[in-house]
Amino acid sequence: MSEKASQLAVVSNKSFEALPAVNLQHYDISSALQTTLEFGELISIFSNKIQATIPHNSVEYANEEFDMDFKRGVVGRHSCTYALKVEDKQLGALTLTRSQRFGKDELAILEALLCCLIYPLRNATLFHQALKRAHTDPLTKAGNRGAFDETLQREIKRAQRKEQALSLAFIDVDHFKSINDNHGHHGGDIALASVAGWIMETVRATDMVFRYGGEEFCVLLPDTGEDGAALIAERIRLAVESHTLAYGMSVLHLTVSLGVATLGETDNADSLVHRADKAMYLAKKQGRNRVCAA
Repeated sequence: MSEKASQLAVVSNKSFEALPAVNLQHYDISSALQTTLEFGELISIFSNKIQATIPHNSVEYANEEFDMDFKRGVVGRHSCTYALKVEDKQLGALTLTRSQRFGKDELAILEALLCCLIYPLRNATLFHQALKRAHTDPLTKAGNRGAFDETLQREIKRAQRKEQALSLAFIDVDHFKSINDNHGHHGGDIALASVAGWIMETVRATDMVFRYGGEEFCVLLPDTGEDGAALIAERIRLAVESHTLAYGMSVLHLTVSLGVATLGETDNADSLVHRADKAMYLAKKQGRNRVCAA
């Protein structure tokens, strides 16, 4: 077992019964943890509050559900890691590190103090789950139109502030009406969900996929210029074209038409969307299953 994994424990709401008596009010943790619903801020507050009693060089919090990997400080040789949960709900894992081993008394106090962190983490989890549902298209699991509008405004401001490129790809499923006509709306739903999945599998981790409406999707491509956007769009086109979809007794061969546009000096959200959308319709007009740039 490595030094980094030398301490591993599960802390849950049931842990209260087995922990030593600790004067939690002395640490003033609970009230401080009620001030935010952001994971990183919660972990920073907790780390600061316990630093004097349990010195540590770094703190890390990982939560797979929200793709969270928060790190602060310089990682030390020795570590203690705690899997946190409440009522069988996984809340992520917390790791402290430092150059010296953690003593048994320190770990006992830490486990008692971690109980103060569990319910604030649960509240943050519930909040972000609700936020995620509100911004997710239930059929395709891509972001919804509201999420796209908000994210586009934010990414444009970020790109302009940092003087970085930003591109947008619009995607339309070819001949979608005939899919609905021949296979019903359920077949159409399966096709949309499949295409969305193939798109999300193809794009980079930094790219953001949304369902714009009907059979249209869009992908925001941060820090990506014209050439990069065209390359990613072509990858998406090839990914969809290379898949087949079995539905009932039929095998569907789906294709998409894509239009890409890169943020210009005079662009705003509306003009960028208009140019990408116009390029997409040009791709359809030229025969479908292709990429056109604005």
